[in-house]
Amino acid sequence: MRKMHQQQAVEFIKLLEQAHSEIKNSIEKKDFSAAQGLLADCQEGAIQLGNLIEATEGEGFVTISLLEEYCELVYQFHESLAGEEDVAAGKVYKLLRNQAIKIGNSVRNDIKIRKEVVFLPYKASMWDSLESVWKAADEDPDCDAYVIPIPYYDKNPDGSFREMHYEGNLYPKDVPVTGYQDYDFAERRPDIIFIHNPYDEFNYVTSVHPDFYSYKLKEYTDKLVYIPYYILAEPDLDNKDDLEGMAHFCIASAVQHADRVVVQSEVMREAYIKILSEAYGEDTRAHWAKKILGTGSPKVDKVLNTRKEDLDIPAEWLKIIQKPDGSWKKIILYNTSVTALLKHDNKMLEKMRYVFRVFKENQNEVALLWRPHPLIQATIESMRPKLWVEYRKLREQYREEGWGIYDDSADLDRAIVVSDGYYGDPSSVVQLCQKVERPIMMQNADILEYYN
Repeated sequence: MRKMHQQQAVEFIKLLEQAHSEIKNSIEKKDFSAAQGLLADCQEGAIQLGNLIEATEGEGFVTISLLEEYCELVYQFHESLAGEEDVAAGKVYKLLRNQAIKIGNSVRNDIKIRKEVVFLPYKASMWDSLESVWKAADEDPDCDAYVIPIPYYDKNPDGSFREMHYEGNLYPKDVPVTGYQDYDFAERRPDIIFIHNPYDEFNYVTSVHPDFYSYKLKEYTDKLVYIPYYILAEPDLDNKDDLEGMAHFCIASAVQHADRVVVQSEVMREAYIKILSEAYGEDTRAHWAKKILGTGSPKVDKVLNTRKEDLDIPAEWLKIIQKPDGSWKKIILYNTSVTALLKHDNKMLEKMRYVFRVFKENQNEVALLWRPHPLIQATIESMRPKLWVEYRKLREQYREEGWGIYDDSADLDRAIVVSDGYYGDPSSVVQLCQKVERPIMMQNADILEYYN
């Protein structure tokens, strides 16, 4: 039984106790009609409670037997009053009260409480930020866990919505997906809702469906938990530039509205608390200290638990990775970010052309696995339309030539674990590669070399 249903049962039993007092008073005043009406109400309520318990706990559950005994008592007293028999008000009150106490004890002690937990990812590629938490909930025999991918929109430059996306078909096969239109939040009121989108309507490029903004979800649950879809470089708490550089992550909408925020480390937790206390006043420190938890990121759990030998490597990848003798080339994960493209514009495209040229010439020994940030298209197409045209040409040329891997799948961890090293822009992917001890080389768009 859900906790909210148990609470409803407890509240109903309190109402029974009040009704029993009213029945006693009515009998003492010889107002048998009023007493009969109250008894009928008690019986109807007991039947409804029995139906609820039977639906959740099964037929023949011990509490149902106690309710049946209660209904029999109510019936007997109702019939006695109908025949205007001499009924002792004190005896009626005592017997009904004792049976209600037995029912209340059974509701509290015999019925196991089940939690209902909902996970609301929007981009399948970000599912790793929730996956290990979902697995723990799914394995709990007293918990019902639902994964409900939600739709999101690209935005036009004026902030209006453009194309809607829904990625419910892109999740791993072992993740049972529930359609967002098939779950009634108002009726079910899940005990906990987990989200990984921090921005609500305040992202210039994309937006989850407005029905799933954090402040709206709070209406349907007692605990809203936000876990960032990214991980950041660990900050120096005494470095003002470090803290200013991450401040916008800390004051995001989901941080404001969530009941709990789970971040990647205790150092990151202290950074959040410090930034938020400075932004909203030192008197709010205790509030943030209670809300922010530094228990770690599920993204790290995922990459550490992914083994190379368990990966399903696509056949088209193997054609690029394997040498003629069957051995594997060194694989370099090339990660390009939205930020670098916006900052360097066409210079970044020149840098990418150079990178592709170098790896193409060395393809017999090294395989390039290019994984662009999943929001590049939505961002560049909206904010830099001309840049998007040139970027798309470069992307299509790379894919058509076929000498390197292009990975726009939802499985980031596969790309990290299969690779032997990282090259590219600053990104949360760097932090994950470091966790699995991959060598890191950062890309610098200002350094361009050209072959004659």
